[in-house]
Amino acid sequence: MGKKRILLIDDEPSFTNVLKLNLEETGAYEVRTENRGKQGLVTARQFKPDLILLDVIMPGMDGGDVASEIQTDENLKNIPIVFLTAVAKKKEEGIIGGRPFIAKPVTVEEVIACIEKNL
Repeated sequence: MGKKRILLIDDEPSFTNVLKLNLEETGAYEVRTENRGKQGLVTARQFKPDLILLDVIMPGMDGGDVASEIQTDENLKNIPIVFLTAVAKKKEEGIIGGRPFIAKPVTVEEVIACIEKNL
């Protein structure tokens, strides 16, 4: 079976670069990153990821807006989205806007566990 395709949309380039490298190092994932919500939508349409990790608070188009656009797109609406947020407390786990979330800061192991749980 091929690598799982993960799209990471977060406005912190240092975070996206490190997480991309660590996920790809496992050999199980192909990761694309975007640091702007609107560009994340374009990449989602081109890349067709298996799962999207999406920051909640971003300048311009925030994560909620991106998720809404994905939900209304016939080609993207079935892709699982997991929100990444620094707003929630680390011990919290749950749902934001009907979607699961994980709180930042987050370890690579936590992200991998979350990806596997939601695929």
